[in-house]
Amino acid sequence: MKTIYKGDSRYEKIYEQMQLLGIQDVSSPRQVKNGTIVWRLPILSDKRNTYLEYAAFASGYVRNQGVDCHSNWQINKRVMSDYEYYPDYEWCDQAQKSIKTGKFNRFRSKRCVKIPIEIDRLEYMMKYVIKNEFIKRANYVQEGKFVPKWKHEYELNKAWSDGHGGNNDISVIVNGHKYKVI
Repeated sequence: MKTIYKGDSRYEKIYEQMQLLGIQDVSSPRQVKNGTIVWRLPILSDKRNTYLEYAAFASGYVRNQGVDCHSNWQINKRVMSDYEYYPDYEWCDQAQKSIKTGKFNRFRSKRCVKIPIEIDRLEYMMKYVIKNEFIKRANYVQEGKFVPKWKHEYELNKAWSDGHGGNNDISVIVNGHKYKVI
């Protein structure tokens, strides 16, 4: 942590967890001045060769930093909003415009719950990151969705040494369907 939180046990606990997991504070001086803390995880993106990052903002939001997608998104809890009412309109050919019908449409959506206290944001972010990044990715191995690089290279070398490499008759099975690799 770039900011020192001496004597606050909650901050010390979060800092210790981050050190154990290899999570680094990569906030710029401007971000720190604005109350933003950016954390870099020791996990490479699935889509790009960059590390995943999460940020906690003074506004109360916690977001991923958009490394694996085109934009970042809030990871805050979502709750149903209160009902909102919008006037109903109907097209009027005579007036050549939409006019109010006197009825109203009721609309309800989900909204993010802001987390106003910094330590609460950091604790929430740590729980989210551990569950959705560290544990989820660890389960990839158990579920067979992840093949280590050494195993992949071993299978390729084995195929080549078995004589399949020169014949171009290597095939793979994906979801029960056999495909020939050209």
